[in-house]
Parts: sequence; structure tokens; C-alpha cells
Amino acid sequence: MAVSRRGAPTRAPRLTQQSAHPRQVIAGDCVAEMAKLPAACVDLVFADPPYNLQLQGDLRRPDDSRVDAVDDAWDKFASFAAYDDFTRAWLMACRRVMKPAATLWVIGSYHNIFRVGAILQDLGFWILNDVIWRKTNPMPNFRGRRFTNAHETLIWAARDPAAKGYTFNYEALKAGNDDVQARSDWTIPLCTGEERLKGTDGRKLHPTQKPQALLARAILAASRPDDLVLDPFCGTGTTGAVAKRLGRRFIGLERDAAYVAAAEKRIAAVETLPLATLAPFMTARAAPRVPFAALLERGMIAPGNELVDVKRRHKALVRADGAISLGAAVGSIHRIGALAQGIDACNGWTFWHIVTGGGLTAIDALRAQFRAQAGA
Repeated sequence: MAVSRRGAPTRAPRLTQQSAHPRQVIAGDCVAEMAKLPAACVDLVFADPPYNLQLQGDLRRPDDSRVDAVDDAWDKFASFAAYDDFTRAWLMACRRVMKPAATLWVIGSYHNIFRVGAILQDLGFWILNDVIWRKTNPMPNFRGRRFTNAHETLIWAARDPAAKGYTFNYEALKAGNDDVQARSDWTIPLCTGEERLKGTDGRKLHPTQKPQALLARAILAASRPDDLVLDPFCGTGTTGAVAKRLGRRFIGLERDAAYVAAAEKRIAAVETLPLATLAPFMTARAAPRVPFAALLERGMIAPGNELVDVKRRHKALVRADGAISLGAAVGSIHRIGALAQGIDACNGWTFWHIVTGGGLTAIDALRAQFRAQAGA
């Protein structure tokens, strides 16, 4: 399975939402509404389906006060079989509208996520990761008969095992994590405070509103600007609000009229971040190739300059033709760098430096400067 570490493949078709879907949030049953969308039009799906919590009666605290738990009709199913049928239907609808390189996030708790995962695999999806969302402020277990449910699980899956070029912004995530690989356990607090939408009665508008930080991490990891994000269970529009802020297009599906109104109002109030903050992360592999001779042609390095390693143990002479020489040996910055160290291979861009008034400057920094000037 091939993976694009910097964005979706340019060959993937794009959907112009403004012409085909003027509304960001569509009222209606998600399966029926997805059937109206073109096939293979979506770049990323984020699904927060009903969890089928199977609550039996009121949930109360030790002081006998009632917990405002999820007891809405949309979370109730007659049986596990009924829930499985529902899950299979919406996942099949999602798979049809996903581009070949699209991926899907689905979040759940122990009540449903294992059933969802099995159905995903049965339908041909390929699971890439399960991610643990560790809540810093979970609801306690009031009865004291079980562990506190302090996490939920997200499954990240490709459309099929042969998916090629799906988006995973590995380098950007790593750079934002202090140059350490991003892990599959995410510590993020529950949605509280001003972020939590409230009704006129002061109570939370939606019982399972997810934190924007969680959605931002998923969207930033698996999509790029202008991608089309689909949320089949839009609720009060967290996915849409985050997608708009991050410069992604969005279609949300929601059958509850009150949630639709709240989502539309919320998304309309969001401003997209400046383009400069959303530009795709340019990796060294993806960056335009710059031959060493180009630095000479631009006058950034001159024939006769001396190149040294960071400890100044080795010195090489820059030739007019773009090669460098070390004693009698002549070759590329990579070949001569390897020769100097007595090894088979070397990245000459990071090994060699030029002496300046401020000390040593890696020729890789000059290459970055060249690219910046070329793109200006």
C-alpha cells in the first residue's frame, strides 16, 4: 500500500462544493443523502455515529442527583443486530462516495467500536491505526463498580487494502511534536467551557459534542487544504467548523433540525486561517531538486571556496563545474563527503559547510534559500 506523506494525489478528482452542494450542512438521513452525492468525490470522512450506549434507566451520582447522560432516541437500537445493520448501511454509503485514496475516521466507545471495526473489515476497509483519545477530565464512574471510562477509540481506515497515495502528513505532525513521531495515543480534554454549545436553558445543546482539538488533529493528519471532508453525523457542526478554519471544504449530514440550525450558525461564524498558515508542509523529498551547481550559478557559492565538515576535519575545494575536489579525488558533494568519512554514502548537503563571517553555514541552508527565492 502506497502512502503520500504530504497530501492527496494531484490526479484525484475534486468536487466543487459551491456548484454541486451550496449548503455546508444537509438535513436528512445520512444514507439517503450520501446516495445523492457523486461517487468517489470525498477526500476524508470523519464519522461520530451513535454509540448504542444501552443505558438502563437514569444514571445518578452518589448524592442521587441525575447525570445528564445520553438518552436521546437517536442512540437507541432494538438489538445489536439492528445496530449492525445500521452501521453496515452508513459505512457502505461512505465507501461509495470516498475517492480511491480517501481515508475514514470513526470514533466510538467500548459499547460499539469493536462491532464497527469488524464491519469495517468485512466491507473491505483497511485499518491503518486505532487511536486512543485519552480524556484528561473524564466523567467518573459514579457507581464504583467499574474502571472510569477515561478514553474513546478512533479507527483510521483506508478505503481498501490496495489504496494508493492516501494522505498522511507525517513530517508536519512530527515537526509539530518536537521532531518526534506522532503517537497513536492523544491526550485531549473533553469539550467544556465556552467551546461547549448551550441552549437557551443553559444546558448543553448536544450530549456528545467533541472537542475541536480532536477534530483538528485528525483533519490535519489525513487531509490537505481544499480537500472535501464529509461528516455523516454532523451534530452541531464541530467537524465543519474545524474543516472551514483549516481551509478544507465540508459537507455535513444531520437529520435533527435543531442540530442543523446550530451547525449552520456555528460554521458561518468561523473564519478560515490565513493561507500562509495552511500551506502544505514541504518535505525534503517533495521539494524541487536543486543541483549544487545551481548555487554557483546564483552566486551563493563561488569557485575556489572551501567546504568543511562541522568539525573542520575535512576540507574540499569547490570547482567551477560544480564538482568538488578532495586531494586528487573529484566528484559530487555526496561522493566526496562519503570518501572523506570512509563510508559508502553521505548526504553532502548536510555534511558540507561554508565558512562565513558568522561561522559555519550548511550548504543545505543555502539550498533552502535558493528554493525560497525561486518560489518568490
